[in-house]
Amino acid sequence: MTTIARTAARAAPHPFGPRLRLATAPTLTLALTLTLNLASAQAQTPTSTIPNGRLLASNCFQCHGTNGNGPGFDRLAGKSAADIYGDLKEFQSGKEGNGIMAKHALGYTDAQLQALSQWLSTQR
Repeated sequence: MTTIARTAARAAPHPFGPRLRLATAPTLTLALTLTLNLASAQAQTPTSTIPNGRLLASNCFQCHGTNGNGPGFDRLAGKSAADIYGDLKEFQSGKEGNGIMAKHALGYTDAQLQALSQWLSTQR
């Protein structure tokens, strides 16, 4: 008997038995594959169903109401996108003072202000 054969014959058995050792690799492979497929499916879930402007407008609801139809402050819903964008740019530039709207407007990029204006203009 060779040295390799003797070493293999003396190898300690797997602590959970040979059946578990054989079943473990395919089971782990299947579990990993299912997990990766689920993660991939979640990553590919379309978020484009919610317009970008809608997400940005969620910051406006406390004063201007849901969908821009708030009581007590300027009603934004239904105004033209150009008017809303122009007002926001004036707030951003400081022409309208240093109030809360100036602070809010400073937090948006031009592209975000355009998306926000466009979405609010479609609300009724």
